[in-house]
Amino acid sequence: MNIYKQIFKVIKKYDTIVIARHIGADPDALGSQFALKEIILKTFPNKKVYAVGNPASRFKFFGNNEKIDNIDTTKGLLIVLDTPDIKRIDGVSLNNFEYVIKMDHHPIIDKYANIELIDEDSCSTSQLILEFIFNNKMEINKEIGEKLYLGIVGDTDRFLHDYTSSKTFSLVTRLLEETNIDFTSLYKVLYQRPISEIRFEGYIYQNLILTENGVAYIKIIDRKLKEFGVDSAAAGNMINDLKFVNEIIVWVFLTEDIKSNLIRANIRSVGPYINDVATKFGGGGHKYASGVKLKTWDDSDKLINELDELVKNYKN
Repeated sequence: MNIYKQIFKVIKKYDTIVIARHIGADPDALGSQFALKEIILKTFPNKKVYAVGNPASRFKFFGNNEKIDNIDTTKGLLIVLDTPDIKRIDGVSLNNFEYVIKMDHHPIIDKYANIELIDEDSCSTSQLILEFIFNNKMEINKEIGEKLYLGIVGDTDRFLHDYTSSKTFSLVTRLLEETNIDFTSLYKVLYQRPISEIRFEGYIYQNLILTENGVAYIKIIDRKLKEFGVDSAAAGNMINDLKFVNEIIVWVFLTEDIKSNLIRANIRSVGPYINDVATKFGGGGHKYASGVKLKTWDDSDKLINELDELVKNYKN
């Protein structure tokens, strides 16, 4: 029995199912979460299925997260998506469930589930959910298809990243054939932005600092966010746009988040692997795309220096 059929068998067993994902949800986390919820309810209409986590206002079109404070889950199933480490699970405690399944495409940080489906070669967790659906011959519809397509597009940046594989294209082709979704219209939903963010992006490009070794960085304080009328997530939404700049090998946006009393570091690379550095500072992610939450600006300077040394060694 392959692992997808094994997961289906466990899902079939439980009447109460909670689906969680990581804090600071992105399109892949949300797309996989709400698509899995809908496909389970479509296949098993009598089950109680809940999608949990703090709301992501920018991506509210995926669906509404739910509170489960008054629901007994001690005999229930928890499915955690797109989350390699326990501390980043949003909205639930593992101890409140009888059985846990993890489905993820990040490098392993914590082993915390009864079943762990980890595929680092997959472009996204949405791709894993698509494979789960096709392996179990479940009936997919337009709404589910749209969520998974957006999740895959979000994590591959429209199929630009190198972990986009022939398997990804094969699965997406089948998805389009079976659902007939209008995929071109979905890009507007994902990428539409207010003029304030465009002006903020111009500020970032004007003020980016580039080290001799090829590390580009910018520190964005809360006052500057208020000046442009954007939130602390705005910089992270435009981090991938520097991928094709000749002089830049690694780049990091450091954004002050007053509400959470931290500094969000979004890191990207077109050369050396950066996830080990991110992990060293308490974060994590992919080889070329990682993130860290820092406590002080001194920590941000240490991160920049570490990345600069990484690039220097890579070039040598």
